[in-house]
Amino acid sequence: MSRYRNLALFLLLATLWGSAFVAISAGLSHVPPILFAALRYDIASVLMLGYAASTVDIWRPRDRADWTQIAVGALLLIASYHAFLFVGQQNTTAAAAAILVSLSPVLSTGFARLLVPDDALSAVGVAGVAVGLVGVGVIVRPDPSNLLAIDVVAKGLVFCAAAAFALGSVLTRRIDASLPIETMEAWSMLGGAIALHLVSLAIGEPVEPAAWARPEAIGALAYLSVGASAVGFLIYFDLLERLGPVEINMVSYVAPVVTAVVGWLYLGEVVDATALAGFGLIAVGFLLVKRRAIRREIDGVRSTGSSE
Repeated sequence: MSRYRNLALFLLLATLWGSAFVAISAGLSHVPPILFAALRYDIASVLMLGYAASTVDIWRPRDRADWTQIAVGALLLIASYHAFLFVGQQNTTAAAAAILVSLSPVLSTGFARLLVPDDALSAVGVAGVAVGLVGVGVIVRPDPSNLLAIDVVAKGLVFCAAAAFALGSVLTRRIDASLPIETMEAWSMLGGAIALHLVSLAIGEPVEPAAWARPEAIGALAYLSVGASAVGFLIYFDLLERLGPVEINMVSYVAPVVTAVVGWLYLGEVVDATALAGFGLIAVGFLLVKRRAIRREIDGVRSTGSSE
């Protein structure tokens, strides 16, 4: 029964996070990108702080290590990731953005190995990272004679978003802090929202509340802050504890499928063969990089099944 429950939650999470890219594209038609990201996490941080305060013993930071971990999470996992993603997604499809972001688990492994030289990647692991990056090149398709083309720059920004998230994931795990993950995420969301507001003000994004009041903008903001962020992360926390980091990372490869379907139905976006080829290469890269961990997971499932 628990396996069916985990599968249902996994698919729900993939649906929430995959559809989020479509909601971003819809909302960007009415709200400036950095401000849109900031408003999303204004709401999500309040919801997550309330959840953390009611469910965990340590619901606020207590020492320098805690604040350091939150600062890294706020600046990389929330502010940098969403600033690059939202700005980039103005000029690329939701599906292409989701596929590029699916490179994050591969980049996380690469960053982890770079930061711990004694734990170097094997030749196969290096090949996996290289294959994933080739997949990015296939999707971006840079023209050497016009590297500043709008779509190339946009996809490059989304790649920067994936890199920021991957680096933030590695750094937050390596900081010796005692915060529960719910608390770290909640305070990171709050700090990230503040940072995004400051950037929005600094670059002079227009503040037009009348545009935010349009039904499509309200719906996109509500879905992103409540559905994809608050509910999505609660499901993520639950599955992380039950499945572990390897299996939960696979949501990055199911979410783009959801994005492609919803983007086609709602926005009329079409995923071309080149994007699919790039996605295939990124998925192969993930399998190469994570092959040992995946093998351990499969062996564990087999041993559990045989013992039953």
